Amino acid sequence: MIRHSILSLLLLIVLVSCQQSKTQQNNEPETVDQPQELDPVITYEEYSGTEPTKPEETEFYEPVVPEVQPYAQDGAPSDAIVLFDGSNLDQWVSSSDNSQAKWILNEDGSMTVKNRTGDIQTKESFGSVQLHIEWKSPEEIQGEGQSRANSGVFLQNRYEVQILDNNDNPTYTNGQVGTIYKQGTTLAMASVPTGEWNTYDIIYHAPEFNELGGKIKSATITILQNGVLIQDHTEIKGTTPYIGWPKNEAHGKAPIRLQDHGDNSRVSYRNIWVRPLE
Repeated sequence: MIRHSILSLLLLIVLVSCQQSKTQQNNEPETVDQPQELDPVITYEEYSGTEPTKPEETEFYEPVVPEVQPYAQDGAPSDAIVLFDGSNLDQWVSSSDNSQAKWILNEDGSMTVKNRTGDIQTKESFGSVQLHIEWKSPEEIQGEGQSRANSGVFLQNRYEVQILDNNDNPTYTNGQVGTIYKQGTTLAMASVPTGEWNTYDIIYHAPEFNELGGKIKSATITILQNGVLIQDHTEIKGTTPYIGWPKNEAHGKAPIRLQDHGDNSRVSYRNIWVRPLE
């Protein structure tokens, strides 16, 4: 008799509990899935309206594309500005005082950083450019990390593309060869053996600033090192200081600068030319 009473009581408790749970569920407000906000769809005004039915309706003949001879200037395109062809340093000055560049002019048509004479820069100023530059580290290895064949190419005198001998020479990844110094890393490390000539082909688009000096569009850069893509339309977030955050003060066109790192880097350069893109 007692056992039946206990079982009946337990059954009653279970039924009451289930009823309460159902009541609570019925009282909860229904959740409505919110529609996701989609990114705006890209449209093209010139491709709107009635679709053409004849091939000639989608053909145009202006503007006429200018012809460029790709190897007209001893390897440089016919519309390029040759900054260094091995014959002289006339296109370059010292960055510190605008005096004649003091780097070493070699018999093989290259120039080499002369230790502790300072950076050199172009006499002419540039904005967006296509830049071709060849460089090599010395065959005799000296130093390690950031002290081995360290130099750099500065676009608009403030954004550094790192030059460094990283062959069997690890360093921090945002300071290795081909980086926008202290900003991210590269897609690959594509250097040739130490002492051989590397090639950088750089496509650089300058930043834009509003009338108050605020940056409204970042600089971007694409780099092929020895034909290998190592920077793909990379955003440059500002200047490339050794210490501190990138800065974004408004500026216009400025020289291309090559770095004397000051530790006997002995980096050499040759075949430098540039095509302004604006």
